[in-house]
Parts: sequence; C-alpha cells; structure tokens
Amino acid sequence: MSPTLTLTARLNTSAADSRRGLVRVHPEVLTALSLREWDAVSLTGARVSSAVVAAAPADSPTGLILLDDLTFTNLGIREDSAVVVAPVVVHGASRVTVRGSRLASVSVTEPTLRRALLGKVLSIGDTVSLLPRDLGPELTAAGATASLARSVGITWTNELLTVTATVPAGPVSVQTNTAVLWEGESREGVNRAVGDTTPTASAAPGAPPRSVPPTGTAISDTQPTPDTQPEHRVRPVSELVGVDTQVARLEEWLGVTLDNPDVLRALGAQPRLGVLLSGPSGVGKATLVRSVCAHRPLAEIDGPSTGALAADGRRTAVQAAVATLPATGGVLLVTDVDKLLPAESDPVSTLILQDLRDAIAGGAVALIATTSDPGGLDSRLREPDLCDRELTIGLPDAGQRAKLLGAILADVPTHGRLDLDTIASRTPGFVAADLAALTRDAALRAASRATREETDAELRTEDLVEALGVIRPASRLESPDVALGSITLDDVGDMVETRQALTEAVLWPLQHPDTFTRLGVEPPRGVLLYGPPGCGKTFVVRALAASGRLSVHSVKGAELLDKWVGSSERAVRDLFARARASAPSLVFLDEVDALAPRRGGSTDSGVADRVVAALLTELDGAEPLNDVVVLGATNRPDLIDPALLRPGRLERLVFVPPPDAAARADILRAAGRSVPLSGVDLDDLAAELDGYSAADCSALLREAALAAMRRDIDAATVTAADVETARAAVRPSLDPDQVAELEAYAARRAE
Repeated sequence: MSPTLTLTARLNTSAADSRRGLVRVHPEVLTALSLREWDAVSLTGARVSSAVVAAAPADSPTGLILLDDLTFTNLGIREDSAVVVAPVVVHGASRVTVRGSRLASVSVTEPTLRRALLGKVLSIGDTVSLLPRDLGPELTAAGATASLARSVGITWTNELLTVTATVPAGPVSVQTNTAVLWEGESREGVNRAVGDTTPTASAAPGAPPRSVPPTGTAISDTQPTPDTQPEHRVRPVSELVGVDTQVARLEEWLGVTLDNPDVLRALGAQPRLGVLLSGPSGVGKATLVRSVCAHRPLAEIDGPSTGALAADGRRTAVQAAVATLPATGGVLLVTDVDKLLPAESDPVSTLILQDLRDAIAGGAVALIATTSDPGGLDSRLREPDLCDRELTIGLPDAGQRAKLLGAILADVPTHGRLDLDTIASRTPGFVAADLAALTRDAALRAASRATREETDAELRTEDLVEALGVIRPASRLESPDVALGSITLDDVGDMVETRQALTEAVLWPLQHPDTFTRLGVEPPRGVLLYGPPGCGKTFVVRALAASGRLSVHSVKGAELLDKWVGSSERAVRDLFARARASAPSLVFLDEVDALAPRRGGSTDSGVADRVVAALLTELDGAEPLNDVVVLGATNRPDLIDPALLRPGRLERLVFVPPPDAAARADILRAAGRSVPLSGVDLDDLAAELDGYSAADCSALLREAALAAMRRDIDAATVTAADVETARAAVRPSLDPDQVAELEAYAARRAE
C-alpha cells in the first residue's frame, strides 16, 4: 500500500508555477513518500485530482503543500484545508478530450493544444490552463505560445479548459504522441489535423526544438505563404548533428526520385519513394525531414490528431493533405504514423493505405513517415509499393551530445567556459529534446541565483550538473523500476565483493578502456547477483544508474514472456537493441530465473526454451555487445539454465548475503543520511535487527519518519521512540531456510 500524508493547503504565490499543473511540498515530504521531483501525486480534498510534485523552499514549513488557484478548484477546497497526498501511477494518455470556449476550440489546433498540455497530469473533471508546464525554447515566441497568442489573442493565458475524457481512464500524462481533441470533434478537426502551425515534439538533432512552416500547405523557398513567419524558420541541414548519413541518404533518394525520374524509368524502375524514418521520441525525426525538404513543397499530417478522428475524418485528412501539394509534386510527411496506422488495422486503414499508394504511384509525391514504435505499425505500410526503404536515427553518443549542448547553448551567457564534455559523458540515453530540457532546468537555477544574489544571469557548469538530478531521459522512462537518486556504490553498505565485481565489470571498461586494449582482454560480459530478497541487489543497480555514466534498461524476467509464438523472442531482441543504441548501457534482468529457467522441463509450449535461446544469441551472437553489460539478479540461482552462466555470458556469480550487524549499521547510516535523527544510536539499533534485510532497515527508518509526522506534523526530528513505534510495524522478512540454501549454493560454487 502506498504511503500517504495529510498536509495543509496554502496558495502558491509564485507566478512561475501559477496554473501549470504543479504543486510543491517540503523536501522531507518527498523523502517520506519515496518521491522525486517531477513525479506524479494523487491529491484528495473534497474530490480527487492529480498533479506533478516539486520541492518547496527548504525553509518552508514541513506540513504545508503549495497549490495554485486551479488546483484548489479541482480539489474543491479552500486555503488551510487538509489535503491527502500519495504517490500515484500515471499512464501516458493515448487520447485526451477537453472542453473550452468557442474561440479557443475554433482557433487552437490539436497539435498546439497538445504542446500546451505536454507533461501535465490530468484527471477527468479537472480544470487546466493553456499555460505550458515548461516554458522551454520550443514553447516561447517561436513555438506554441506564439500560436496561442495569434489564435486566441492576449487573453490566451486566462483561457481555462475542462478535461472531459481520457484514454486510459484515471490519471494520465500528456505525451508527444497523445491525441488531444476538443469535445464534439467535428469536420473542423480534419483541417486541424492537417494544417497545424506548430512543430511536433521531435527535437532538432542539432539544436533545441524550433517551429516549422505551417503544415498542410505547399511551402516554397521562393514564394513564402502569408502564414510563414520568421520564427517558423527550418534549421539548415548544416546545423544538424550526428545525422549526416541519414541526411545524405534521404537527399539522394529525393533527388533521384523527384528531380530525375527519367533516369529511373530508363533503368526500368518506377520513380516511387516511400521512406519509414524511425527513432526514439525527441531524437529529431520530423525536424530532419523538414530541414532536408526546406526547398521542396511539404504537406504534413499529424498522426496522433488524425488517428483520433472518426473513420471518415481520418481518410479525408489524408486526402486533404495530398491535395495541398502542387501539381509538380512534393513531399508528404506523416509524423507518428503508428498512431494513424496501428498494428490493429481496421477497414479505414486499408483505404488510407490505398490513398497513400495512389499519391506516390506517379512519382511526383514522396511519402516519408516517422515513428518511435516500429513494432506498433500496420505491417502493410512496409510493402514494396509503400515504404520500401527505412532509415533509423539512433541515440547520440557522448561526442554528439557535447555538440548538441554547444548548439543549444550557443547564444546563452555563461560564467566562464562550460565543461560540456563532462555533462555529455553523464547523459547517456539523452536525445536533443532531453538535452534541451536539461538546459532549461539549469537556466531556471541560474535565473533563481541571479535574482537571489542580484548578479548577472549567467549559466554555470554546476547548474547543468544539478539539473542532471531532475531530468530523466526518454531511454530511462522505459525502466521505471530503477529509481535514480544521489546514491553511489559507496552507499551499498558492507557489500565489498559486490562493489568490486560491479566496478570491474561495469565501471572499469568505461573508465579505463585503454587498459583492456593494452592487455589484450575483453571486459567481463555479465554479472549474476544472487541472494535473499531485500538484500540490496536492485539497490546496487540504482547506484550504477545514479553514476550517470551509462543508461540502464531494466526488465523483470516474467515481463518478457508471452504465450504468442515469437513475441517473447522479439521482446528480448528489442531490449538488447535499445541497449546497443544507447551504449554505454547496462541491461538489468531482475528475476532472471523466470526468464531463463533450465530448458527441457517447462510446460509452456516451449516459450521459455525459445527465450533462453534468444537470450544466449544476444549475449554471444553475431552482433557484438559493445559497451553493453548484462546484470542479472535472482533469489533462485539453481533454477537458471547452466548455459547462461558459462564464461562470456553471466560469468561472474556474486553472492549478496544478508547483512550482519556492521552492514546493517552502514545501511542505516546511508538510509538515514537525510533523516534528522535525535537520540538514536544506529550501531545499537543495528545489533538488535537480526533477521532484517537491507530493505527492511530502510523501511524501518521510513516508517519512523512517518511515525514522527503522525505524532506532530511539524516535527523537526525523528526520535528513538518513533523508531520503536516503527519496529512494531516493520518486521524482519528474511526466511532462515532460504538463506541457508543460498549459502550452501555459494559454498558449492566456491569449491
């Protein structure tokens, strides 16, 4: 059951937070609820709502929660009322429907609306504003705010919307591929789905996201349309970073197909071009296409908005977009095509695919579709007469990230020279959009310091370093079980052998690659941690993730198993593909005994056997795992297929024993680093906690902090009496029989 706290509501007077779906609580409250900044919380007053939580100033009272006026309205409470705060699981929305004024619903396009609500946590019945949660470069005068001001006028900041429906139900967050619709979507939605004046959420590969020419309109470099304003400038291809190969290939294909079709006909080939461009969200797929096609007529279809229309509306939107291209032809760009043509096809998808075939059949129109989920596409889109060519944009490496940061911060005043190489080395898995978010958070810190100290507003390297503790890259969002924090391998108690094994297998290859090359050896491929539940196996993975020098891809073994033939094997391949793309990276297989049991004894129609084979193929197959380390964790090492434990695979087996008294004291000191203890002797307490695991020790201090809050919501310290109260609620969880079996297994391995 999730922990809860009851806090007193006060009005947040900060203009920067006003009406942006943000609440603030004391940092100790975040700790007590096991939350990080920018996580989602459930708020219960007269009604239930949700919001994004951030830290209030450290000098604010512990028992307060700072809300804006809209959140007060959503909760149906007044100032000084009680609010119950708890963590909440929030899913990315596939569709959100809102109701607003007639002016807003007629004037504001769905993609612009999505940009204004991006990142906000919504519940049915909530009132929300158009003020973006994050005023970054793509949401300033060059982006959504400019579109809102042009559409609604200067009153756009006062415009309020009501959330009328969400898919799925419950608290949801607005993502880059969420379809955000006006209630009672009519034929007007067709035009909005085709003719937006703002970009999609894909960030430029070479710089922070910027606006682009209006979509659904034929754009010419020699004859700009009246709607094409200077802020809609497309970034030159020369400014893009890390996509030279993709740019060259796309320019070549477009040049041959659209500019020299006779050459293809002379060679007996049809001048037809369909390209599927895939890559992670925010990596810059749409921006690359717009840059390459800057001097060509371009019509754009927003996949999420169009896919959310009624059946006839979807097809009409596609036909309307094609009709905007001149007779001489051009390029049809479909962003997030998986939302328009999902794998679960319907009769309308068949008609849309035929419309796309007809559009490109003559060779005058080229089709380019982007997606961040290639596996979720209608397979017919890849047929030879449609998208028969594919390009992929991977995650940028450290050098490319440094160049991206340089481009993003080119015009930003700085205090001395920024150490961008260090920041780049600590941001594996970040795409351009993530780096832009990182610089925005750093800018907020710099602005706060300048206001507080009355100095010039200048960005410093330490601002970027501090922002690393807040911003999570897209690649890590797929690993929710690995909670990032400020812990390091030095905080893992008395686990000397574990620390040494992980240092050698994971950190040494990153820190000393020349030494491995000089000695002519390959670094260890994988490590298996085994021990009783709650003894710190996952904790050490958090420590590695928090080092910031590698991206972590976490999955529980059973999550990859699927009864359908081929699905589980594909999940394994996709997992390792993501790890290779974001190298240096760590693949963490929790409960690996469920993923790779001994072959031949299962009764699941061979699914487990095929998964083991797929896993072995990935570990030492034809495609090498460069800069990828595999870490497994299990409570039952005897159930794992022996082939997985031979050298070259999970070759280092490390026993993580239950903590003894000294180790428990170290764990309590690490867990209680931010807990203000008074009159508590951790060494004496540790000696009394026989049978407690590392997780039990951490839970004990957390429960003690909650006990202090129950005693006095404004309590400043946690006393020995609070700890004794917590011991009555948190009991030891270690099973002596299981511990004995694991110790015997470790002894046999040592013989």
